[in-house]
Amino acid sequence: MTDKSSITSVYILDKEYRVACPEDDQDALHIAARYLNSKMQEIRTSGKVVGVERIAVMAALNISYELLQSKHQTENEKLDTHEHINQLLGKLDKALASEGQ
Repeated sequence: MTDKSSITSVYILDKEYRVACPEDDQDALHIAARYLNSKMQEIRTSGKVVGVERIAVMAALNISYELLQSKHQTENEKLDTHEHINQLLGKLDKALASEGQ
């Protein structure tokens, strides 16, 4: 793995942005840029928001909301998994205790 950065171009709302990025992360950067571009295109196409700056802010808010929802869901899944493991351990303890009698 290398930390060497290079300049790569991404396109958002038909405008080119040149970004310094580690070579190993360029694919992820391009995926993120395409996702951002699609969100901004959706907002622009809806016609409810005017101006690139406002579109960018609305896209950032939407993406932030998605991220927080995903984190919340992940935390809930962790809690569910932890609870399930504890239930299984309880059953295992019971089974082992009944074997010892």
